[in-house]
Amino acid sequence: MIDEDFEPIIRRGDLKRYKDKDLFETVEEVFDTKTVMTILYLMRKRIIRRMNGVISAGKEARVYLGFGWKNEPLAVKIYLTSTAVFKKGMLKYIIGDPRFEDFKPGDTRDIIYAWTRKEFRNLKRMFNVGVKVPKPIAFKNNILVMEFMGENNKRYPLLIEAYSHLSINELRKIYEYILEELFKTVCKANLVHGDLSEYNIMIKPGPDIVIIDVSQAVHIDHPNSLEFLIRDINNINRFFREKVGLDELENVDEILEVVKKCLRSKRED
Repeated sequence: MIDEDFEPIIRRGDLKRYKDKDLFETVEEVFDTKTVMTILYLMRKRIIRRMNGVISAGKEARVYLGFGWKNEPLAVKIYLTSTAVFKKGMLKYIIGDPRFEDFKPGDTRDIIYAWTRKEFRNLKRMFNVGVKVPKPIAFKNNILVMEFMGENNKRYPLLIEAYSHLSINELRKIYEYILEELFKTVCKANLVHGDLSEYNIMIKPGPDIVIIDVSQAVHIDHPNSLEFLIRDINNINRFFREKVGLDELENVDEILEVVKKCLRSKRED
């Protein structure tokens, strides 16, 4: 079943504006024939029952609001297959990851399919050890289906969108929560996010957080994992220092020492 608002896109390729006009360039950029067939496959497998409009859009992917067979809201992430702009950027996170030793770069579509599989595996690994990420549900080709993070069919705001509406005490707690999830990601999931910033952290009521966009996360044995970890820490500290105005922040060396300590403890066990 395809939602009546969604059907014209698939059948005619018309541009139906669900949100701000800047969120779409062309519908065809996402919905090529193979992508449409993948959506229909996921529907036949009773993973997706219907799909509505776009939740968010970027250079690499579009995320849509979908619904499952119990009418539960889903986030359906569709990676673009018609652009090679970020092909080289993807490869540096795939090549060197011991989980993808057998991966051989092919055309752009092959790389994007591997990227989708990588995000699903990263989400599953993180979710299973208690990192606050959306629950992964399924993937096929360039489409990833996961738990929808929001209320009343509206996604939770990103940190960059929400911080000005929060108190300094709430923001201090959020900073601590982010570090906790960073430690869990490295020490329990054996991953480094690799692109952690105010743009891929959602704020839930409470407040609490959800980490999203984990496709680029690499195993701690990746040759660039330390570089990526330091960059993640610097990104978060920069935001809370420059935008929020927090003075008491953990420095990189202190955070790295905690990470090294927990990793040493794991090896000894």
